[in-house]
Amino acid sequence: MQKIKLEHVTKKFHRESIFEDVCLDLFPGNIYGFIGPNGSGKTVLLKLIAGLMRPSEGAIYWDSQQIGKDLDFPPSMGLLIETPGFLANYSGMQNLLYLAKIKRKIGKKEIMDTMEQVSIAYAADRKVGKYSLGMKQRLGIAQAIMEDPDLLILNEPMNGLDQKGIVEIRNLLLELKKRNKLILLASHTREDIKILCDMVFYIQDKKVGKV
Repeated sequence: MQKIKLEHVTKKFHRESIFEDVCLDLFPGNIYGFIGPNGSGKTVLLKLIAGLMRPSEGAIYWDSQQIGKDLDFPPSMGLLIETPGFLANYSGMQNLLYLAKIKRKIGKKEIMDTMEQVSIAYAADRKVGKYSLGMKQRLGIAQAIMEDPDLLILNEPMNGLDQKGIVEIRNLLLELKKRNKLILLASHTREDIKILCDMVFYIQDKKVGKV
């Protein structure tokens, strides 16, 4: 796993800058937190790093390869940026199997192991339409981690989870960090940021600065 580097990244919408001249070096084996007011650009920054948007200026690199030029997306990435979207009439297992067919890296056993990691295996055969918000969130985290990605990008991963679930997912993320994963986390919850993050960046007034 190589680092991610942002070089003088600016993002504009309709000539209005969301943030300007962002320079970051993000290394494996760390959890980086991103905080800031609503509308400050946290989600936009994560989408840029994920390759889902392109910078207006500057460049983002996976090691020496530029995302959007040499690579469309980071090659080993798990993603949970917005509310998880699943097929309601299919089971949790069927949804994850469907997604796994894209890369064909894992099968039913690995998916079930991952569902057990996030404590949703008991509902593997239940239709997602009957899942609670917290169950859907666990399933969303499962799809992000099931292929053992080097880079994990999570926006508000604790949404909808009860306290037991929050503790379980925090412990899971800390375990993934020990395995040298690079984890990017946006959260409104101070406790999540305090417990999990090695370094925190604050986004406000078009700038991204270290807290």
